[in-house]
Formats: sequence, C-alpha cells, structure tokens
Amino acid sequence: METLDHWINGRLSAGTSTRTAPVYNPARGIVAREVRLGSVSDVEEAISAATAAFPGWAETSLAKRQQVLFNFRELLNARKDEVAAILTAEHGKVTSDALGEVQRGLEVVEFAVGIPHLLKGEYSENVSTGVDVYSTRQPLGVVGIISPFNFPAMVPLWFFPIAIAAGNSVVLKPSEKDPSASIWMAQLLQEAGLPDGVFNVVHGDKEAVDAILDAPGIASVSFVGSTPIARYVYERGTATGKRVQALGGAKNHMLVLPDADLDLVADSAVNAGFGSAGERCMAISVVVAVEPVADELIGKIKDRMSGLTVGDGTRGCDMGPLITREHRDKVAGYLDLAVEDGAEVVVDGRGIEVDGEADGFWLGPTLIDKVPTSSKVYGDEIFGPVLSVVRVESYDDGVALINASQYGNGTAIFTNDGGAARRFQREVTVGMIGINVPIPVPVAYYSFGGWKNSLFGDSKAYGPDAVHFFTRQKAITSRWLDPSHGGINLGFPRSH
Repeated sequence: METLDHWINGRLSAGTSTRTAPVYNPARGIVAREVRLGSVSDVEEAISAATAAFPGWAETSLAKRQQVLFNFRELLNARKDEVAAILTAEHGKVTSDALGEVQRGLEVVEFAVGIPHLLKGEYSENVSTGVDVYSTRQPLGVVGIISPFNFPAMVPLWFFPIAIAAGNSVVLKPSEKDPSASIWMAQLLQEAGLPDGVFNVVHGDKEAVDAILDAPGIASVSFVGSTPIARYVYERGTATGKRVQALGGAKNHMLVLPDADLDLVADSAVNAGFGSAGERCMAISVVVAVEPVADELIGKIKDRMSGLTVGDGTRGCDMGPLITREHRDKVAGYLDLAVEDGAEVVVDGRGIEVDGEADGFWLGPTLIDKVPTSSKVYGDEIFGPVLSVVRVESYDDGVALINASQYGNGTAIFTNDGGAARRFQREVTVGMIGINVPIPVPVAYYSFGGWKNSLFGDSKAYGPDAVHFFTRQKAITSRWLDPSHGGINLGFPRSH
C-alpha cells in the first residue's frame, strides 16, 4: 500500500517515525493509502530546512517573489481538476464543491500576488529639524500552519501564499485524514520556482502539532479547527512567545423574518446546510424562523431536500459522504438525542439510498424542527448535514438567541426590510454577516474570522489582517548631518 511521505527541503522524505495512519476513500469506505505521522525530529528537520531557506528568500526582491506566486497561480488554475480529484477521493466532497474550494483558494493567491502594494511603509519628512521618520514591514521568519480536514486545499491557501509573498518560510501540518493535496501543492510550488526549504509539509497528529507549538524556531502559528483545539493551540503557542491566529468552531444561524422571500430562504438553507455534507465552519446549521413562517418554510425546505442525490462525488451527486465512519456515527447520534429532547425529525438522513458503495460513510440531509435551545443538538457544532429549526416570536428574540451563542463566526438575515437588515448588522455579535446571503465568506481582499469562541488571537485569516500577521513593522528615525547640526546636547530628544 502506498505511504504518503513528508515534503522537506524540496523533496519527499520518509522521516524518522515509523507510525502511520490510514487515509480513507470515504465514498467507498476503504483505506486508499497510509500517511506517515511525523515525530518531533521530523518537525525539527522541516524547521531547520525552513530556517536555512529563510534569509535568502527574505532578501529576494518583491518582484521575484511576486513572479513565483504568479507562476503558482497559473499552474494551479491550469491543473485545478487534478487537485479537485484528490479532494473528492480523500474528503468525499462532490467534484463541483471541490472545484469551488480550489477557486476560493486561488482568489487568495491572486491577492498575494499584489502584496508589493500592501507592504509599502509610511514616511514623514522633517518631523524635527532635519529628522525624517519612516516605517517598513519585514517577514517574521519560519511560520507554522495547522490545517483541518474539511478544506485540505483552501485553508492552507488562506495562509501560505501571503506568508511566502511577505518573505517568510513555511512548515505546514495538514490534516492526516486527507493529506495528499498538501504534497501536490508543494510540488507545484517547486515547479513555479519556489526555492527548496521555503515550503515544507510534515504530516502527523498531536505529536507534530505540539512540536510546532513548542519549537523556538517557529515565529507564528495559523490554525483552523474546532474551538477546544483552537483554544489549546492559542494558549500553548502564545505561552512560547509565538504570534497565533486560531480560528475555531461555529454554530451559524439564519434569521428569517416574516417578509422574506421563502423560496430564496429555502434554496439558501439547503445549499448552506448540506453543501460539503455540512462539514463547513460557515455552514448554516440553525434556521431561526420568526413566526408565522416556520411551517411554510419547513415545507419548502423539505420539498427541495427530496430532490437531492447523495453518493460518490465523482458521479454527479449533490452531496457526498462524511469524512470517517466514526464521524458519521457521531453525527447520526444527534438524531436520537433530538427525539429524546422533544424535537421533531422531519427528514431522517439515516438509511437513505445512495449512488455509491454500501460501505461508504453515508448520512443523508437531515431536517429537525422545534429544537429546544437547551438541547445539545442546538448547542453543539455537529459538523454534518443536520439542519435545525428554532421558532421565535420576534426579531428581538432571534437576535438575542444568536448573541447568546458561545460562537460568533457567521450569521445571515433574510428579509426585504432594509431597516431591519441594517439594524441586524449593527446589533448582532458575529464576525461575518450575510444579508440575504447564506454563507458570507469574505472575498480575498477582506479578512475571514469570527468573534467570541470562534477566533482566538487578534488577526483574522487572509486579506489585510494576514499581511499584518505575517510581517513586523519597523519605525526608523533618520537624520543626515550637515555642518550646521548644532553640536552636543545631552538633553532628552524633543520635537522643535
């Protein structure tokens, strides 16, 4: 069976660890390959390679760095079908969704290509007699990236293009559940002209993660995953002096006002709730229906769900499997819990007919009505194709419900009332807001990230925040002396 190696200093490396983990094809329910689980020494080797490569890359001109990223963008765009096939095989998402993931990652690469404009400093002339002050932005050094299983290409692309464009070198630890896309991108970067050692990939589990968090040679860590792990990464990483951005979990609400276009709402709820089998941190998992629209809306959502096909992502289906059998079973367990808590399962995704192998990790789209807010079905980030409906009596009740959540990643309001929408965007305590848009993921030149327990650290992903995160500012005070400089003065410097 094939074993996927690390990528260190421009070549594949087996490393020193003998531990491996299975990589499944979730649509078939079989082990497709194995991946090596890196040891501390493997991480240290990658950091050493990145450390050695950093000075030369940091001194490489902005124009040359820009050209490498442009070459990478062209290669990635031309060969996106290849990586999309890898994503479908290892994650299970359907081909159209995989291509969409790559396209959103491409947008960040395109943003990174324009980084010379964003690295410009400021200049103030003659702040004191003959004295000028100006600022520059310089790279941090070696940066670490720890990415999740749900977007094996896009999430790394949120971080490493900007980090590399800014002059840093990178050590990426992808999810061990679907790691092949990271190696594919490493090889593409090499083809684009990136020097060896600037981009490294070490596969692994907690041992590799902790090695990155503890390593004195890592200047920063970027992470996306669940809230408990995001908090752990933030606390352990900052304890060793690192700059950390740790994006955590979510429980995203869609507030539906009585004046909303319910056909648009139903389409949006299905798309946002069941795309990528609900394994998205921006998935809509709770529809908050302001009465009296709930019954009609549920009927429309149910009708649309009846036309969805679930199966192998290569067969033109609407939704694929979940990532592992264990995760599928965990998500399915929430249906029994919903019934115990007094909710009503309107559409049960268990035991559905699928266009795929019987042993695949299947769970169909599921709709649950009248979910109590005290239930774990409401409070937990289920991370699967489960859409809950909560009924409220007013706009104020809906906003209070959203603001009471521990999460603050994304939310949406559906209404034809501009005043209500404007009020919502000001009152809701969430970092990303959609108005008649169900998945408000910002474009690449804005930044992605939530509030509350959905983000640990001060910097969001990509956009302007990323440029600041992957660089440090220097302020330089300069005076070029002439014969009239004035001689010795032991007083404290002051403006005059």
